[in-house]
Amino acid sequence: MTGAPKERQAGPSPFTSSKLSVLRKHPYFADLEPDAFDQLCRYAKHTTLKRGATIFSRGDPGNTLVAVISGTVKISISSPDGRNAILNLIGAGEIFGEIALLDNQPRTADATANSNCELFIIDRREFVPFVRSQPTLAMKLIELLCGRLRWTSDQVEQIILQNLPGRLASALLRLTEKHKLEPQGRTIAITQQEISEMVGMTRESINKQLRAWAARNWVRLEHGAIVVLKPDALQALVDAGSDDDGE
Repeated sequence: MTGAPKERQAGPSPFTSSKLSVLRKHPYFADLEPDAFDQLCRYAKHTTLKRGATIFSRGDPGNTLVAVISGTVKISISSPDGRNAILNLIGAGEIFGEIALLDNQPRTADATANSNCELFIIDRREFVPFVRSQPTLAMKLIELLCGRLRWTSDQVEQIILQNLPGRLASALLRLTEKHKLEPQGRTIAITQQEISEMVGMTRESINKQLRAWAARNWVRLEHGAIVVLKPDALQALVDAGSDDDGE
């Protein structure tokens, strides 16, 4: 296993400036000098994947960095008895796989194309020497790793300390925060089964709570998506310690 996607479509698309802008706009690479950025782009290999394709699996070598051009990637873990937990959903303009890549240890989770995806793949053998030559980029990576740790700490806190309404409200707010600057930024492309795997509750419980909030016009339920209409109401629920279940 090389850490590269296990399924590819024939005939990768040629690079365009719009695709490469995914790398340029990312906080990792936004401050690179033009020559350094051009060098980075030469390392990026373009691939397209169909929904459900495996990008890497838990235990695989951590030898690639992955940038999402379009689509959504699911980061998840599973138990021997078949239970699944979604740790994160990675959307267009985001990068993942950096932890195992930097410490040269096996992957700690599975990465799967949650929709049809376009990706850039950068090999560790090229990326690590590049980082060593770019001290500013090294500091950006440290900042991102700290952000990942804070994200994980927040998730653990919510699962341990919050009840279902608080967990669900927090998850919805985190997902909308990631895409707040995009058009339709409050529309979250996620199924109720997927959100149940994120917050650790049954789909039936999730559905009941979302319907209660929809009746209050806090959210709107669409096919394969949830639209957050009143983020302030959800935030107030989180801040209050989830005493009000919104029903």
